[in-house]
Amino acid sequence: MKNKQVQFQDWGLIDYKEAWDRQEALFAQTVDLKTHIRNMKMATEGDEYEEDEATPNYLVFCEHPHVYTLGKSGKPEHLLLDEKGLKEKKASYYPINRGGDITYHGPGQIVGYPILDLDNFFTDIHLYLRTLEEAVIQTLADYGLEAGRYPGYTGVWFDADNDKARKICALGVRCSRWVTMHGFAFNINTDLDYFKNIVPCGIDDKDVTSMQRELDRKVDEEEVKHLLKGHIAGLFGMELEQKA
Repeated sequence: MKNKQVQFQDWGLIDYKEAWDRQEALFAQTVDLKTHIRNMKMATEGDEYEEDEATPNYLVFCEHPHVYTLGKSGKPEHLLLDEKGLKEKKASYYPINRGGDITYHGPGQIVGYPILDLDNFFTDIHLYLRTLEEAVIQTLADYGLEAGRYPGYTGVWFDADNDKARKICALGVRCSRWVTMHGFAFNINTDLDYFKNIVPCGIDDKDVTSMQRELDRKVDEEEVKHLLKGHIAGLFGMELEQKA
């Protein structure tokens, strides 16, 4: 049974490790339930299995204090700060279990963690990434900003076809048994100087930008969240439920 209902949660400003632990718990619960349902189907071989259970889905938005995270395929040397430098920048650092290289999270950025069973939607990880990108592209279009994709790279970009290419949203996900975690980081009013301390996503010859920089004004982050949430729901065919 496919479950299109998705519980939306806004965790606000939250320590990265705390958010990671909470993600892992939701992810593990979903994978365990999925395994249970599969085992029940196998145990009732030859009989019709009454599917009275469905895997849950979550869409989490949050914001982190200054932190650098390194994906499984990343290179530690892409962090250009030593321990002293991290302390001076009041930033933390975590090697984590998503794909991709190094990135930065911090205030003024919308971080999205979809914890979805893709069996409820579509089992295509490339389509999943492109759909998340499209939601960001549509949100930027709401502000009159024309963004797109850069061939060969994930994320959302401006001017990808020329030497002014700059990235506004990074993606890095983990998927096991078609259950996802981690997600995207969308720069709204982000302090872009923090990106100077890394080789962002392992790309050393492209710029990073934000909505504030592109529009030359501070942007209402709650408004962006509302629009982005709506685009994600529409593109995936979700029925969003707000956590009380």
